[in-house]
Order: sequence, then C-alpha cells, then structure tokens
Amino acid sequence: MTGWIPDAARLLPWAGPEGKPCYLLGDGAGYVSRIADDIESVQLGMAVELLDHAADMLDDRQVTAPQLRYVVARMAESLRDVHRIAESRGERLRAASQRR
Repeated sequence: MTGWIPDAARLLPWAGPEGKPCYLLGDGAGYVSRIADDIESVQLGMAVELLDHAADMLDDRQVTAPQLRYVVARMAESLRDVHRIAESRGERLRAASQRR
C-alpha cells in the first residue's frame, strides 16, 4: 500500500481514552473494519431489543419510577451509539459520492 492515501477516516463505534472518538484509516476491508461492522450490528440489534422492552414497560401499569429511569438511561446510551453509527455511515456515503 505504498503511497495509498485514504479518502476518509471511519468513525468507529467505540470511544477511546477519555471518551474521545476513534477513527480508522483504511479501505474498509481490514480486520478492524470487520470488528467495527460487527459491533455496529450488535449495537443496532440491542437498540431494537431495548425499544421492545421499553414498549412493554410502558404497557405495564406496575412499573416503578426507578425502573423507568433505568430504561431511559439505557435508551440514552443506545441512542448515542446509533447516532455515532449514523454519523459514521453518513461520512462514508459522502466520501464515496465525492469519489465518483
């Protein structure tokens, strides 16, 4: 890969030390890219499960305030993950369209 310059950096689905974003330079076909794809898939699946769980809790009249606070906290975490995935994919789509 001598002389290869990436078109864009990929925002990874995890944070680095002190919560700073992590980026990957590459062509999207390497080991770290595959791990990032797998983690994004897990995060998106967890978001769907969490939405289902929240819907069930909202239908249950015996749910307590601490239980609702807990699920809202997990939903906030999940929304951050999904937002990061959307940002990363949007950046990659923009970079791909500019190469054309």
